[in-house]
Amino acid sequence: MAADRHEQRLTLAATSVSYVVVILDTSIVNVSLPPIGASLSAGLAGLQWVVNAYTLSFACLLLTGGTLGDRFGARRVYMAGLAVFTAASLLCGVSLSLAMLIGARVLQGLGASLLVPCSLTLLNNAYPDQGDRAKAIGYWAGWGGVALAAGPLAGGLLVAAFGWRSIFLVNVPIGLAGIWLTARIAATPAGVDAAERHLDLSGQIAGIVALGTLIGVLIEGPVLGWDSALILAGVAVSACSTIAFLAIEAGGREPMMPLGFFRNPVFSASAFVAFVGTLTFFGLIFALSLYFQQERGYSPLWTGLAFLPATAVVTGGNAVSGALVKQRGARLPVLLGLAVLAVGLLGLLPIGRATPYLVIALPLLAVGLGGGLVTPAATAALMAAADRTRAGIAAGILNTSRQVGAAMGVALFGLLMAGHAQLGLGVRIALLLSAGLAMLGLLAAWRALPSCRAPCD
Repeated sequence: MAADRHEQRLTLAATSVSYVVVILDTSIVNVSLPPIGASLSAGLAGLQWVVNAYTLSFACLLLTGGTLGDRFGARRVYMAGLAVFTAASLLCGVSLSLAMLIGARVLQGLGASLLVPCSLTLLNNAYPDQGDRAKAIGYWAGWGGVALAAGPLAGGLLVAAFGWRSIFLVNVPIGLAGIWLTARIAATPAGVDAAERHLDLSGQIAGIVALGTLIGVLIEGPVLGWDSALILAGVAVSACSTIAFLAIEAGGREPMMPLGFFRNPVFSASAFVAFVGTLTFFGLIFALSLYFQQERGYSPLWTGLAFLPATAVVTGGNAVSGALVKQRGARLPVLLGLAVLAVGLLGLLPIGRATPYLVIALPLLAVGLGGGLVTPAATAALMAAADRTRAGIAAGILNTSRQVGAAMGVALFGLLMAGHAQLGLGVRIALLLSAGLAMLGLLAAWRALPSCRAPCD
């Protein structure tokens, strides 16, 4: 028993490291966007690609990452992903041009797509008890919350002291520590009949084209013009490839995204909630990073400090959510978190160039708390609804939902900001849309997630 507990703690530590570097990278990058833009001559669209090159490759390849973990063993694929992510972070730090930085960000996303679903598979295998597993996922997400909270402030400090390149180089020692920890975990066997599973290459290609062209249209539309031939072609290609992707997944023998998973209402609602949570949070961080620095003249350091009301409470929300899931099930923290999130988003509507900071800080507290409550609960609900022998694929779908939400959030918030002379007006429109999505997520969770009035063991 002591050996099992030791293995569980080691697995939790190793997988938390992966989540820390993934979330830290996203939150650090946002506060550094204006310095990156000045250094590499990047406009708004270029800065969106700096963020979304990572989230796009992450989202597009996550399902394949989960399948590879099921086929070849979660620990082996996890270590490979962490090694790629660490090397790519080094390349980001030494990039000499915008194109080189974007390319290195794509490689970071590739590494993250391998390690993140496998980290959840490792946790799923290490904690067979549902209650213990929910608590472990709460800790895992909590460390991600710590990274999210530390990211903007750490990014501001690093940029002020060492320049923007340091925000990527900081991932290198963390990644190396994660590789060392993972090497001490017992090797995980491949899934049942794993040797017979194959990669869904046609579905993978269709998914990459569908999502990549959609995000490209949203980012480049304001730059090239919505009536340009390239944008219209992008819309057509995205629509056709989306239809092709759904057809391939519905008829394939070994689809990377089994559509049958979505027949389970708990699974579908949890995936949608995860999508909404990241769309709102990361879109807001992207927009407010530019708002604080371009509209209000804040430095990267002061921008990091300005985010503290939102980021500092995420960790506490994660911890409370994990405890609530164990005692009452996922429904209560999801509903409560989405409601608080929507209130916070609506509370930010007065935002403008002369808005007192206190008027912004109080709603940011609600946004951070709501997001912190939602993430572990939605994760636990989705993983509990999936067959444990297909945990890698389920984790891949969950994290794909999250990363697609993040990419869509950055693209949509950037689109609305590009269409208005004042950042504040575009941000207000995006806030209204995000609050509406949060309420849709609340309705879906209300109808699908089961209530649990006794301890959920």
